Amino acid sequence: MARPPGKRALAPFGTTIFAEMTALATEHGAVNLGQGFPDTDGPREMLEAAKSAIDGGRNQYPPGPGVPELLAAVAAHQSRLYGLDVDPRSQVLVTVGATEAIAATILALCEPGDEVVTFEPYYDSYAASIALAGAVRRTSVLRFPDFAVDEESLRAAFSTKTRMVLLNTPHNPTGKVFSRSEIELICSLAREYDAWVVTDEVYEHLVFGGAVHVPVATLPGMWERTLTISSAGKTFSATGWKVGWVSGPAAAVAAVRAVKQFLTFVGSGPFQPAVAVALALDDHVYAGLASSLEAKRDLLVAGLQSAGLQVSVPDGTYFVIADAAPLGAVDALAFCRELPARAGVVGVPVSVFHDDKGAAPTLVRFAFCKRDEVLHEAVSRLSRL
Repeated sequence: MARPPGKRALAPFGTTIFAEMTALATEHGAVNLGQGFPDTDGPREMLEAAKSAIDGGRNQYPPGPGVPELLAAVAAHQSRLYGLDVDPRSQVLVTVGATEAIAATILALCEPGDEVVTFEPYYDSYAASIALAGAVRRTSVLRFPDFAVDEESLRAAFSTKTRMVLLNTPHNPTGKVFSRSEIELICSLAREYDAWVVTDEVYEHLVFGGAVHVPVATLPGMWERTLTISSAGKTFSATGWKVGWVSGPAAAVAAVRAVKQFLTFVGSGPFQPAVAVALALDDHVYAGLASSLEAKRDLLVAGLQSAGLQVSVPDGTYFVIADAAPLGAVDALAFCRELPARAGVVGVPVSVFHDDKGAAPTLVRFAFCKRDEVLHEAVSRLSRL
């Protein structure tokens, strides 16, 4: 009898929690605040540029590294906002979303047995990509409600086998924006152990109040050991376009490109020039997107608090973490499975993003990147709790 199909490294992962919760939302007619995607479109200029690209015949394979105007736009964005001098021809690679950029980068830099340090809770694709590379995951826990970096725990995660630090800031699922001092600690350890830092900055423009996003590559001595990943999906509310990019030292970008060509080869042809248009928009467009989300955050936070949940107010992204323990919950997964029927709202248990399941037994993530009327309806339904 043939061996059962499927990659052994992926056996522990199964079906994602998002599929399960979306099915429950459909079954109960619930407001789905589980999956993180907006329900409105991005800037009109970007949408019109995509239409023009389609009408202009840009529907075949784009160049392997990406279309020239997007490569130039990414480099210009990094220079204008962060003062980084990036060569668009050799130091930028366009990918099919940030998810592919993360997977291709881990596969490019890690050999079986190498260790990857990351923080938990983590975005679920991190663990899967590390497993596919045959690498070993080492984590440091960020704990509710402030999700501060625990220096002792972080130091313990490093070893002579550490090949990479995988950092997400602003952070999904917690909404945390890592402080400069926290990032400097991470960088000092990366230098001490001669590790790469791969930084997932897809929420770089979704930062609220006085919080400041600090790109790792801008810190002294870090450009040469940092690969920076971002995308258009979160910034410009175009998650379905799957346009991401990675930038950094030319040799490292070339290594990622060598892997990427055998994953998707290329993709998102007519959307690439449209994203180039979006990246060049005035700063007030970025500020407007963040301001709009901040108001949505406040709306949902107030609703969750009035429903009796303890809330950690996020400084970035479009997610908020709430503790359901005050409502008697002892298991967030069970609570989330019951919530669509009880209140007509869907959230996601944070425990599914942890190796240490005991670190977040009653925490739930909700997404607030929805139309105001949807959030108001969710808040109204949560009041039933």
